[in-house]
Amino acid sequence: MSFTPAASFTTRPQLTGTFGMAASTHPTATAVAQAVLERGGNAFDAACAGGFTLHLAEPHLNGPGGDLVGLFQPADAAGPTVLMGQGPAPAGADIAHFRREGLDLVPGAGGLAAAIPGAVDAWLLLLRDHGTWEIADVLAYAIGYARDGHPIVPTAAATIERVVDLFTEHWPTSADLWLIDGRAPRTGEMHRNLAYAAVLERLIDAGSPADTREGRIDAARREWSTGIVAQAASAFLRTPHRHSSGTDHAAVMTEADFATFSAGYEEPLSATFRGRTVFKAGSWTQGPVLLEALRILEPLPDERFDVATAAGAHTVLETLKLVLADRDAHFGDGADLDWLFAEDTLSVRRADLGDGASATWRPATRDGAASWQPPLRHPGTEMTAGTGEPTVAKTGETRGDTCHIDVVDRWGNIVAVTPSGGWLQSSPTIPELGFCLGTRLQMCWLDEASPAALTPGRRPRTTLSPTFIHDGTTTIAMGTPGGDQQDQWQLPMVLRMIVGGYTAQQAIDAPTLHTLGMVESFWPRTWSPPAAVVEDRLGDEVIAELTQRGHDVTRAGDWALGRLSAVGRDADRGVMWAAANPRGMQGYAAGR
Repeated sequence: MSFTPAASFTTRPQLTGTFGMAASTHPTATAVAQAVLERGGNAFDAACAGGFTLHLAEPHLNGPGGDLVGLFQPADAAGPTVLMGQGPAPAGADIAHFRREGLDLVPGAGGLAAAIPGAVDAWLLLLRDHGTWEIADVLAYAIGYARDGHPIVPTAAATIERVVDLFTEHWPTSADLWLIDGRAPRTGEMHRNLAYAAVLERLIDAGSPADTREGRIDAARREWSTGIVAQAASAFLRTPHRHSSGTDHAAVMTEADFATFSAGYEEPLSATFRGRTVFKAGSWTQGPVLLEALRILEPLPDERFDVATAAGAHTVLETLKLVLADRDAHFGDGADLDWLFAEDTLSVRRADLGDGASATWRPATRDGAASWQPPLRHPGTEMTAGTGEPTVAKTGETRGDTCHIDVVDRWGNIVAVTPSGGWLQSSPTIPELGFCLGTRLQMCWLDEASPAALTPGRRPRTTLSPTFIHDGTTTIAMGTPGGDQQDQWQLPMVLRMIVGGYTAQQAIDAPTLHTLGMVESFWPRTWSPPAAVVEDRLGDEVIAELTQRGHDVTRAGDWALGRLSAVGRDADRGVMWAAANPRGMQGYAAGR
């Protein structure tokens, strides 16, 4: 038995082509990626050019001072590889220091919450090893938008409007870059970032014409980690400044911290589901929750996968609560998760799926030992969880909204990358650089017993979570912004494609949902059981039954949740396709 796409929503056609396909959360980045493909670049050239463009097009959702997680598969490879662009905690970022600063959580905004930036080095590593273009050609698009300007999108304008007081009262360098005569820019007004253009030009100039292409890229990486970026960022953030805690602190990042980090490659984790293989990054991300959810659901009847029905929506919500509790109890840099995928563990988790909504935090236990438990703080008047669009408080704290890009080319190379962090509202703008550092350390706990404890040299457990699927001769790359919701929105999409027979575009367009019954990864790290957020298009009957089962349902609107995109390649048919999210009228897919 399989379920079929509902007739109550209209889907855009899924684009197909034979030249190359790109999809991302912003039309400009997609257009740049497609332009690179049209000019003979491969998928890795295109993704890198689009990724640097996202720094200008969506500065409220990602920045050079942030991080990324990617999955990619060269045409001649049997499987995907993880692109690791998550920097660790600086040497001075230990629990004792934060406690001495009077903090019980890592703040959600301010330089003290910065991990070592990893995104730029990761993009350049991917370009060096798998791209074909020169660094100057790849960065030309971003440099052009930085120097000539780019229209501010509505969500960026709304984000800046939200933090005008923070900028004017506490972060004057951010006010200098982002405000116009003391006000937030209006949608469509041009924004230029000459300082960031100069940084990118310095990266290009670091190499010598006598070097190889790879040598010129390595020179740019050295300039990034030891030159003006490391020097200016560490010097500027030594001055105490306002954090989301309402208190002032100096950052602990040093030049030496920058120099110690290099992006890298890792083997992905994988799990099978209904004959397909799904790949995710490791336990330093939240990605394994999708794998665990699929393994829990595997033997259940198909009708329990359809979130357009009350039974399916309930089953998916309850499964998500279980795997997210496992994330918060057991995930962290270096954590062993093999036992979570053992059949005896999965069968116990499957048995935990009841008919009513659970309001209990229930992680799996290993060998009968009690799991580490985070503080279960109920929310007060804090902003709501991320919906894939900016959810920003006046203090600059942000609930994990980000961006995503997917590219596949005619040769069969395919890549999905989720870059984030370094949001314009994360910490004060470093004037010589035109960007700020991120706040990924807020996902660490100030408790040594936690597998995600703040520890110098260890990576925070990030929410960034792209996905690869191998389905016979088809390879699919996909992902979404949305912080804690990233794998929550990907799960219904995967179920609809594999079990329901949806195309990727139909699966993206279909109404979706998520739970808030997990400990949020973002400051102030609240927990809201048995809250569920749904799109109204699920229908009154389904929503009413969810309420009867005990879910505290919030209607988000008809088209509000998720910003999924995907690309795929069917080697047997020689066809590539792309699909993008219509919500917010910002996602875009292109190809020829």
